[in-house]
Amino acid sequence: MVVMAKRGQLRLETGVVVVLAIVSTMLVWLPFWLRMVLPGWEIDFSGGMETVFANYDGPNYLIIARSWYDPEVIRASFSNPLPLEYYPAHLPMYPALVWLADLFLPGTWAMLLVTVLGTVLAVSAFYQLVRKLGLEKEAVWLSVVFLLLPARWLVVRSVGSPEPWFILFVLMSLMNFREKKYWWAGMFGVLAQLTKSPGVLLLVGYGVYFVHQIVKGKKGSWSNALASYPLVLIPLSVLGLFYFYQWRVGDFWAYFNSGDNFHLFWPPFSIFSPKGQFWTGEFWLEEIIWIWLVYGVGIVKLWKKGWVELASFATVFFVSTLFVSHRDIARYILPIFPLVLLGWEKEVSSREFKWVILLLAVPIWLYSWNFMLHNTTMIDNWGPYL
Repeated sequence: MVVMAKRGQLRLETGVVVVLAIVSTMLVWLPFWLRMVLPGWEIDFSGGMETVFANYDGPNYLIIARSWYDPEVIRASFSNPLPLEYYPAHLPMYPALVWLADLFLPGTWAMLLVTVLGTVLAVSAFYQLVRKLGLEKEAVWLSVVFLLLPARWLVVRSVGSPEPWFILFVLMSLMNFREKKYWWAGMFGVLAQLTKSPGVLLLVGYGVYFVHQIVKGKKGSWSNALASYPLVLIPLSVLGLFYFYQWRVGDFWAYFNSGDNFHLFWPPFSIFSPKGQFWTGEFWLEEIIWIWLVYGVGIVKLWKKGWVELASFATVFFVSTLFVSHRDIARYILPIFPLVLLGWEKEVSSREFKWVILLLAVPIWLYSWNFMLHNTTMIDNWGPYL
């Protein structure tokens, strides 16, 4: 009876998390759907859902789903001003999922459906991870916070983007790695790698974990490291991806030849250089320091809690962002937010935090709407996207 009750509670809580994921996304779309105007805040949604569809990088992924990188198809069918060599910067896993959904729905809605499905699965995986870490009492609440924060995440998961799927695959790989299911960890690592290029950092993070265990003299460290050979699937998938590009665009190194796509620079913190790169935008960048502070302290807390597998990957990913020279650090660092949230779980579960996040729910949605209204590409002819 106790086991059945626990299973019933698990299903109920998972259902609540799934419903909240869907409803919160619908609330983001609602004013666009209704073409509302909020004069008090001077927010005009009269552009409708086309504004949501046009948000970066959704149209680029939809073009890939319709063309599979074929330069001639892109040139003939789409008026997007981006150079043809830029598209291999967008990896194929998310477009493949959009392509499947596109068999049943118009392309733009297929794209959004895939993003929402990825969000639902990602937050469900996070909920499972929280429970596996022994935080059952706070699993639902932490999942709710993950749906709301950071505000940039609410935007990303409401438009065409691969981030929800990338986060899902990263979490699934990490969970299986913690349980020493290295084949599953490797396969989910492959899916992460084929979704976004930072997926390779999973392998680096796992390497850091094994080095840490060996240095600490943990029992079975060497045998576990040797048993983890299935993780080699992750770098092998990169090789397969490059051969795929050779087949589709005739360039094995197409990813590296995709133009203005790389924002990693030496030395670290180049984003604050007076001669900053084009994508840094301006000198009003103080919030980036706060982002690094919150994430950095959260990662330290992961180490202190003994969740070494999670902390190792989070540390590697965090350090990589220190070399990014791009205004949108909030999006670059987003994949490790679920892990950082676990580091802060005591503070996030406090009464004070709950009152403050309740107050901030309004500006979170206002920020999301304002961002989406401005983060769009110009599309003259929607026909090829529908």
